[in-house]
Amino acid sequence: TVNGKPNFLAVAHVGILNHGSPQYLSIGLSKSHYTNAGILENRSFSICLPSEELMVETDYCGIMTGKKTDKAARFDLFYGDVETAPMIRQCPVCMELRLHDVLDYQTHDIFVGELVQTFADEGVLKDGKIDLTRLKPLLFDMTSIQYFGLGAPLGKCWNVGKALKS
Repeated sequence: TVNGKPNFLAVAHVGILNHGSPQYLSIGLSKSHYTNAGILENRSFSICLPSEELMVETDYCGIMTGKKTDKAARFDLFYGDVETAPMIRQCPVCMELRLHDVLDYQTHDIFVGELVQTFADEGVLKDGKIDLTRLKPLLFDMTSIQYFGLGAPLGKCWNVGKALKS
């Protein structure tokens, strides 16, 4: 929320700082973004993971500024316990975070948030956990400036490398 209005922007990368409790996530935003002021003011933000089907809407959020455009009007919004972190119902996975820390770099702010809640559509869950193949996340490659979908799994982490153990 910025100046009392819900606002969204497209972020290419989210950092996972730990898997314990509490869990922290980070996003890096150019200081030129309108959203930064809202995060600092409200001490909260959300991370909504779009599926491949939301490519056009996601790109729109990335090319328009909330200073001049009500991007939130394109979505069905909801709120969790953190009442200043709007989330997008069309996104299959949404997380609400309380601002924990800000790393102030010359051109960017790195926002570190403590995860409060995760909301996931039943259709993307398998055995109670988020299944990436069901989620079909929209992926962005900074080098080619293109969107991609998820390919088939290649192997199990902490398993395929065992072949090199002696």
